[in-house]
Amino acid sequence: MGKLIGYARVSTRQQSTDRQEADLLSSGVRRDDLYVDQGVSGARASRPQFDRAVDALEQGDTLVITTLDRLGRSTQNMLAFAEGLRQIGAGLRVLNLGGGDVDTSTPMGSMLFTIMAALAQMEHDIKSERITDSISKRRDAGKDLGGRPRRITDSQIRSALHLIQNGETTTQVIRDLGISRSTFYRRAAEITP
Repeated sequence: MGKLIGYARVSTRQQSTDRQEADLLSSGVRRDDLYVDQGVSGARASRPQFDRAVDALEQGDTLVITTLDRLGRSTQNMLAFAEGLRQIGAGLRVLNLGGGDVDTSTPMGSMLFTIMAALAQMEHDIKSERITDSISKRRDAGKDLGGRPRRITDSQIRSALHLIQNGETTTQVIRDLGISRSTFYRRAAEITP
């Protein structure tokens, strides 16, 4: 029987992998075989510890994750990944999928994984659609979309433009303001007719 290789991930540095790590360790993964990515999005192609975990897999080994979204966002990518594991003779075990474990080394586990991967992508797509729709409705209604408050006021931009018209270099003015050249030009275009 092969080794269990565990993988845990959180998208931001403020989040904790403690719960994932505890679940993985209690499922039989040894601490030495546990790989953790902190502050790495599932949508990113490069996840350093994930890559190390996959590289550590040998024939007969099983990659263990707590939830399906630890693999990524796209059904196509998840299915291609599971197929890649099958080709090297490794399995995938998802601990919290549908109330129990799913092991892709079995036909039933493979089928359930395929269905759940499609549902996970659908859920992600629906959530993205709702967010886009909400932003569009708020924008159309003229409501505040939130975000960072502007540090530099329109009055400061006007003053900076006046300084530039009177011979001051743009480089020096934007350095004094503490903003990038592109931000300065965008803000200047917003306030000039």
